[in-house]
Amino acid sequence: MPWIIAASIVFDLILGDPRNAPHPVRIIGKFARTSEVFFRSAFRSERIAGVFTSCSVYLPSFFIPFLFIRFAETTHWILGTFLSAITIYTTIAIRDMIDHSREVYDALVQKNLPLARERVSRIVARDTKDLEEPEIIRACVESTSESLVDGITAPLFYAAFGGPAWAMLYRSINTLDSLFGYKNERYRMFGGFPARMDDIANYIPARITSCVLVFSSWVLGYNFKNSFYILLRDGRKHPSPNSGLAEAAAAGALELQLGGINFYDGVKSEKPKIGDFKKEFRVEHILQANRLILLSSLFTACVYILIYFLSAWVWKEWVT
Repeated sequence: MPWIIAASIVFDLILGDPRNAPHPVRIIGKFARTSEVFFRSAFRSERIAGVFTSCSVYLPSFFIPFLFIRFAETTHWILGTFLSAITIYTTIAIRDMIDHSREVYDALVQKNLPLARERVSRIVARDTKDLEEPEIIRACVESTSESLVDGITAPLFYAAFGGPAWAMLYRSINTLDSLFGYKNERYRMFGGFPARMDDIANYIPARITSCVLVFSSWVLGYNFKNSFYILLRDGRKHPSPNSGLAEAAAAGALELQLGGINFYDGVKSEKPKIGDFKKEFRVEHILQANRLILLSSLFTACVYILIYFLSAWVWKEWVT
């Protein structure tokens, strides 16, 4: 499995996410919307409808890749290995995340603010049409640091310790949280179950990742002491019990203050501020955040592989 993990990361760094190609996450999202319509009409209780919708997506997301890979392995081990690596590759988004934020960086360097606003809107849910340069940079840094766990290290965690089908199951859990995990009138009850499942699924990966982020900031020559301090001080301020940890570690490493006021569909939303205002936002911070995210992704994968080998060795010693 460690070699399969490594191969999937290489695939992602080389291929990224071809935008016009079919992708399992997009298929999961479309199926989830269809299931939502069906189960909302089948049950009066929105909470029960949300549970059934979630389970109707979770189960095939796990069993379809599981059965395909098992069949491929019985055909030939090379085919099984290749399909496993491809499956894991579709659950992570290292290059895609870096490419999107780099596009925002390029637009800002060109002093093309309208283009930067349009490009940053691809990676954040907040309103971007009136954002000035510092707020665009903040949005970019926040998005990449928050997405590190959801888009990279959590699926790799489940791939390393469960296999490709578990990585795809995680991706379905995270996708449903993105679709239904809103605390508005439509999804407050319906989305409670998928939101809670996402919190549980991310709990361990988020904590491993945030510690690796501090180490990565030391390797890169960033302020790793401040990264650790802000992680401990502000990591739990975020509305999410998990994504705020990576964001706090990144804010401390870059000596930035994240959070604050955003607008969603014209509605003002104020999130707790994370980090201290030690530096003004500069366009270079986007590249610094990218380096931090890339290195943390690779180091976290190495940590998983190390734990995998250590646990295999301990198990072998225990049994024998």
